Amino acid sequence: MNKDVLVMIPGPTPVVESICQEMGRTVQAFGDPRFVADYKSLIDDLGALYNCSGVTFPLAGTGTLAMEMAIANTTKRGDNVLIVSNGFFGDRFIDICQRKGLNVDVLSAEWGTFVTPEEIDRKLSEKDYAAMTVTHVDTSTAVVAPIAEIGEVIKKYPNTVYILDGVAATAGEYADVDGMGIDVMFTASQKAFGVSPGMFILWAGQKALERRKTLGVIPEYFVDFDKWIPVMENPAKYFATPAVNLIWAMKESVRIIKEEGLKERAARHRKNADAIVKALESIGFKPLANADCRASTLTVAIYPEGVDDAKFRSTMYAEGVVCANALAAYFGKAFRLGHMGNITENQIVVGLSAVERSLKACGIDVEMGKAVGVYLSEIRK
Repeated sequence: MNKDVLVMIPGPTPVVESICQEMGRTVQAFGDPRFVADYKSLIDDLGALYNCSGVTFPLAGTGTLAMEMAIANTTKRGDNVLIVSNGFFGDRFIDICQRKGLNVDVLSAEWGTFVTPEEIDRKLSEKDYAAMTVTHVDTSTAVVAPIAEIGEVIKKYPNTVYILDGVAATAGEYADVDGMGIDVMFTASQKAFGVSPGMFILWAGQKALERRKTLGVIPEYFVDFDKWIPVMENPAKYFATPAVNLIWAMKESVRIIKEEGLKERAARHRKNADAIVKALESIGFKPLANADCRASTLTVAIYPEGVDDAKFRSTMYAEGVVCANALAAYFGKAFRLGHMGNITENQIVVGLSAVERSLKACGIDVEMGKAVGVYLSEIRK
């Protein structure tokens, strides 16, 4: 019999029973009036939840497909695009944009830090950019960008579409599409929404929709706003098959989020993250991200000297918890611990206990129960 393994990577995240039940329902035809009503309810709820006066697109696909959708509908070949990168996943936009024939400029931060709004302002003043991409939380560094402050900067540049990659942030970190001046925001089902992989959600504000109108026929097909807007307005219409059971699961996820409250959910993530960092620091780890830009949805923890990465993570798995390796220059030097979505305090205690035992197995003299005790003490404050 397969053993249960607690998933504490930066996505997929643990899925609660009520969401699992929605995914396991008997499938309905996508034209069934009951499903049509459910899909429309999800579209409307997601738009209201994140204050988007434009169009909300919950569709089958991954976060990377959402990246392509954002670029496809707001730029044309030869346009200038500014990519603001705080890590590996910010850089992914480079390839997407270059393949479309866009002129790419990149503002990069040293890993563990973030590109400041002032730096963005200076760069935007240099030329006319059709779009700017920002990653809300980059899972390679666990750095969170100051998205509201960037939204204030973008007001000075009305021709630039502000695209926010919220894949590892949305429903964990707080966001407000219209209120923060965001023109396109997207995320994926398997992150802080706490649903299995297979869907993305993209919010397109009025500026993004107006930009799409200026582009005429675009080369992309599946991700074309114009193909999907009629379906989002009336899901009884058809363009491509929706992910029926995942839409039900997302509907349950949104119910859970609304019940908790968006700001309250963000505060829970923040408190959990701060407590986890203190717990890890108490047994010798060092967070990669600086204190002024640490994400609340995951932590990248640099090992104490002498820890073998492969042995640590394999021991974690043997102890019933899966964590993720670090990326690029930090591969082998750190691990990534996800703590977003509907993860519970009890699950985090299990994860931290496995961290302690795995350190011990790597020959580190660790006081068993110390990290767990620090976490519980901090979370109770």
